[in-house]
Amino acid sequence: MLPDSDRPRPIANARRLAVEAFGSFWLVAGGCAAAVLAAGAGVPGSIGLLGVSLAFGRTVFTMAFAVRFISGGHFNPAVGVGLFAAGRFPARDLPGYIAVQLVGATLGAVAVALLAAGQPAFDLATGGLAANGYGAHSPGGYGLTSAFVVEAVLTAGFLVVIIGAIDSRSAGPFAALAIGLALTLIYLISTPITNTSVNPARSTGPALLVGAGRCRSSGCSGSTR
Repeated sequence: MLPDSDRPRPIANARRLAVEAFGSFWLVAGGCAAAVLAAGAGVPGSIGLLGVSLAFGRTVFTMAFAVRFISGGHFNPAVGVGLFAAGRFPARDLPGYIAVQLVGATLGAVAVALLAAGQPAFDLATGGLAANGYGAHSPGGYGLTSAFVVEAVLTAGFLVVIIGAIDSRSAGPFAALAIGLALTLIYLISTPITNTSVNPARSTGPALLVGAGRCRSSGCSGSTR
């Protein structure tokens, strides 16, 4: 997500896609691992809500700072769609970006599941992998309306921050920091409601694994939501 005045030379599309896949992996592996392995009342020295929020914010900050000159550092289908709507990203690149982001996020969720499986008491069907949800699947028991409103408002706000931060009239070197801090704030607000998404790839990866775990536990005879 570079300022207009600081755009790099064209880079091979395969390299950009590989970076987007790895960045999405890093986001889910880092953020969700922090939530699953290092947070919670039963975890010694639990990092809590603040720690999880900082973990997600720092995954975006570190990876965007490291590779934004290659792919733009989206790691989020909503970012690509938002930048396209703002005339800042070509439509032809959206399908590829979205596909590799979903793959990367799913691989990140697999990595978290493998780590969590080292704890004998961990159950994928109930552990959740920091998956998003509402009602019974909301950390605070919030309903669908609250979940929809918070995700819609915070996703829109996140995109405003991103589009503004990468503009040539903003402080370009601080774009990644601004975006990472914005995501930290978003997690502080919405984690009790939905476990925070604002990123379809981040939601899809853990959901696929948790759904598969619930399907195995119930024989796919009940709901896997």
